[in-house]
Parts: sequence; structure tokens; C-alpha cells
Amino acid sequence: MNTADVIVIGGGTGGYSTALRAAALGLRVVLVERDKVGGTCLHRGCIPSKAMLHAAELVDGIAEARERWGVKATVDAVDWPALVATRDDIVARNHRGVEAHLAHAGVRVVRGSARLTGSRSVRVAGADADPGVREFTARRGVVLATGSRPRTLPALSPDGRRVVTSDDALFAPTLPASVLVLGGGAIGVEYASFHRSMGARVTLVEAADRIVPLEDADVSRHLTRGLKKRGIEVQTGARLLDAELLDDGVRARVRTARGEVRTVEAERLLVAVGRVPVTEDLDLTAAGVTPDERGFVVPADWNRLETAVPGVHVVGDLLPPPSLGLAHASFAEGLLVAETLAGVASAPVDYAAVPRVTYSSPQTASVGLSEAEARARGHEVDVNTMPLTAVAKGMVHGQGGMVKVVAEAGGGRVLGVHLVGPHVSEMIAESQLVVGWDAEPGDVARHVHAHPTLSEAVGETFLTLAGRGLHQQ
Repeated sequence: MNTADVIVIGGGTGGYSTALRAAALGLRVVLVERDKVGGTCLHRGCIPSKAMLHAAELVDGIAEARERWGVKATVDAVDWPALVATRDDIVARNHRGVEAHLAHAGVRVVRGSARLTGSRSVRVAGADADPGVREFTARRGVVLATGSRPRTLPALSPDGRRVVTSDDALFAPTLPASVLVLGGGAIGVEYASFHRSMGARVTLVEAADRIVPLEDADVSRHLTRGLKKRGIEVQTGARLLDAELLDDGVRARVRTARGEVRTVEAERLLVAVGRVPVTEDLDLTAAGVTPDERGFVVPADWNRLETAVPGVHVVGDLLPPPSLGLAHASFAEGLLVAETLAGVASAPVDYAAVPRVTYSSPQTASVGLSEAEARARGHEVDVNTMPLTAVAKGMVHGQGGMVKVVAEAGGGRVLGVHLVGPHVSEMIAESQLVVGWDAEPGDVARHVHAHPTLSEAVGETFLTLAGRGLHQQ
């Protein structure tokens, strides 16, 4: 009972996907989780936040109906407890589903805090199943999947009310009337978008010269335009100097890109400046594993996601770039590691072909290289950009946005596709295949896109690159 083929530490997306695939391949698996299986994504991240953003989209739709389409509707109020109840029901049903999958697969889930005692041995404290058993041994390997937590600022300790992280914002008892969001990455942008939809006055501060700075520059430009159009104040190249806690909020001083010092008062300061790996309780040194200076566990072999210690693998948010810290990338990493441990041939994760999505309004979705990245890597490129409003369905939605394709010059393979606009999170799958399969614009141009649709703009962009431009000359 104490020995398994594989021990997985952490039951988030990377951990439970490793466990499920390893069990399906006939391996005996122990999954150790100190909280709830599903991890950050299911309980404090992807799923609850996207449920809330869907509610925000409904509120925005009512405003659009009234202001644009003559539908005389208004939002009387947002029943926050009712919204929270629906969100939590979605999370709970997903949680039960993950637990059922693990049980059906024969994965033994042990609830407790795991500490490595060697490269193949783990001690679990506080296990609620078989409490007399504390030591577990793995025949084939141990998988580290303990995830990450929000990064905080030393001078601004979150109190869950006036200064909050993305985790705290999910579980706030009320909606704020004003929010200062610190950090213009995907998480910060999504929360800025949500709170604006719910009627808050929102200021978004990003230290880099543009928001979502890891995306293509045109994505940042179009997203900024869309957020400002909605009334969000976006300050880039700006830094928080200090913040004073008030009885009912915060008073912050921000140095703008022009060197001016502005005072911003808000009911809530939301710190969204990234996430840090959770490794401090693992005792990595007992297994001979040394994290880097940022706390990441760096694989010695990225094709197997195996550390310098044979049999110790790592998935999810513990990985540094080029891993993306995204749930769907973690799924792919879990599959790779499980198959590696089972002795099954498995292709390494192609991170360039993993889509990236920001679920704000407007949304962004990208896959592959940005134009700047492609040029920096020595590619001669052809680039075509088409506004979504150049197609009829884009005019119907009226939110602006664009399609941008970066391809090797002369009709070569597609290197990157970048989208901004409504529903582009559902449009990126086609481009994921285009980039992942090394397709060329001419390959895509042979296929007919439905009219009128938003995805028609994607087809038109490829048509033009292939020398067959129709509506775009």
C-alpha cells in the first residue's frame, strides 16, 4: 500500500493530468494534494474567474442592447451573492468531475502535505486517508506539480479587503466602486475588465511600455484602445511609488511615463504582478533537486521534463519559460511525463504552438511568434493585418479588433497568428493547427470560411497573404 509506480505531488491541472494518463497506461499512481484536486485553475483561477467574466459579458450585452440596438433594457442591480452562488456551483461540479475521473482511473488520492525524503520517497503529513501511513515510495518516479501563488509586494501585504491578490478578489464579499489594478498582464487586464463591466471606476497601471507585454505589439495596441473605449484608465510605463491604507480603501502615488506623480484613490488595490512557484515546503534538496534563483525547477531534459535527478519530473507552474504557466500547457506536460514514465514514446511540448488567451473585453488570443520575435530570430517575414470591422460580422459586433498573421516571406510557413476582438478565444483553435502543422498561407487559403462570421476575417487574412485577396486588397 505504501509503494506505487508514480507519486505525483500536487493535484492541479498538471498533477491530475499526469495521474490520469499514467493510470490509463497501467501504472499504479498515488496523488498527494493538501487542499482540493483541481488546484489553482479550478478553485482560484481559470474556472471561477471566467465564470465571472461571462456574467460581465452579459452585463455589457445589456448596455450594448440599449445604446446600440434600441432595446430599452437596463441592469437594475448585480446580485453579488447570486452571481457567486452560480460561479461556485460551476466550480463544485467541475471538482466532483475531477474526483470521479481519478477514482474511476484507480488513482489513489492522499490528502496531506508532501515532503521529499529522497528522489523516490515522500513523507505525507496530515493524510486523511489511512492516517497511520506516512511514507510512500515510487518505483519509477516522482512528479513535482505544486503550482504557484500570487506574487505580492513587500510593502503592501494583502488584507483581503483594501489590498487584494487575484485570489482574494474572487472571494471578496462585495463589489468595489473603484479599483486600482497593479499589473497589465493577462490577470490584471481580466480583472480590470470585469470590474469595469460591474460599474467600477478602474485604473490599470503597468510598468512596461504596454499592457500584455509578452504579446505582439499590435495586440497590445488594439487591446489598450478597446479598454480605454470602455472607460478604463490605462497607464503604461508607470510605477507605483507607495500606497496609504485608508479606512475605506487606499491612496496610491503613481509615477507616470512622463515622470508626473499622480495620486489615485480607490476602494481596492488589486495586485496582479505575476505568480511565484510553490516549493518551500517540498524539501527539494532531500531529492538532490536545486531550484533556480526565482524558485523554478528547471528540467535537465525538456524533452522528458526530467530534472538532473533521474526519475524526478516537473510539470505546471514550477517550470520556467518557455513553459507558459497555463492550464492547457500543464495538461500537455502531464501527458508527456506520464508517457515518459510508462516508457511510451511521446513528443515534447511545442510551446510555440500553445495558444494564449486573455478573456477580457475585448479578448485577445495568440499562437506562435509575434512579429518582433520572428524578426529577432532571423526570419524574413510577410505580415498581414486586417481589422475585424472589415467583415460584416465584425461590424455587427461593433467592438473593433483585428487579425494579424506573421508568415515566412515568399509564401512560407505561418509563424504566428494574433487576434483581438469578441469571441476570439473560440477562434484561435484553427490558427493553433495552422501554426502547429507548419501550414503556409496558401494551405489555409484553399479552405472556405463561413460567411458571415468573425472567423471569416482569419480566412481573408490568409487569402491576401496567398495572393488571392478578395475584400482586402
